[in-house]
Amino acid sequence: MIGILLVDDHELVRTGIEHLLNEAEGMTVIGIARSGEEAIEQADRLKPDLIVMDINMPGIGGIEACRKISQKHPRVKIVALSVYVDGPFPHQLLNLGAHGYVSKSCPISELINAVRAVFDGKRYLSQDVASKMALAKLPDQYSSPFNDLSYRELQVVIMTLQGRSIQDMADMLTISPKTVNTYRYRAYDKLSVKNDVELTRLAARYNLISDTPVR
Repeated sequence: MIGILLVDDHELVRTGIEHLLNEAEGMTVIGIARSGEEAIEQADRLKPDLIVMDINMPGIGGIEACRKISQKHPRVKIVALSVYVDGPFPHQLLNLGAHGYVSKSCPISELINAVRAVFDGKRYLSQDVASKMALAKLPDQYSSPFNDLSYRELQVVIMTLQGRSIQDMADMLTISPKTVNTYRYRAYDKLSVKNDVELTRLAARYNLISDTPVR
């Protein structure tokens, strides 16, 4: 039996996924979390076999939670769940320790397949994500400039798009305000933007901003 920790801040989505995973043969949801912080706490307490992790959540978010859990519990498998099928997120999550990446638009059967494959030690990308990643490698494709950001630079960019202050970012990421500003300057330089307005326009152009905000 695969013991699953389900992490998503939207109750309706979470309840639906929880029901469907519990209905699948050989799977059981042993805990739920509504934020990155709760995910870390529950992972420590429950020791799940696998975590289905939404990346768009309050607090530190799913990306940072994935990084911290992977460092602390390297045997716990993580399947990232997101509305984003391209851009920097799939690469970042896989580099930070996720074993699978599934879009929220995929059928539940694909999520179940991802859970089983990842639990068996394989990597898994949902079909739409895999297609986008493959296309991005073609020479005639213009890749997103956000792909060139480091993990921390991307985090700061996302928090900037959320309207968070420098001090808020520093507190959440447990780094100094000076370090936050350093990441901001580096990211703005790589993206060739001068201010937050230009950043927002660029983010919208490359679908980094969706109806469901990255928190």
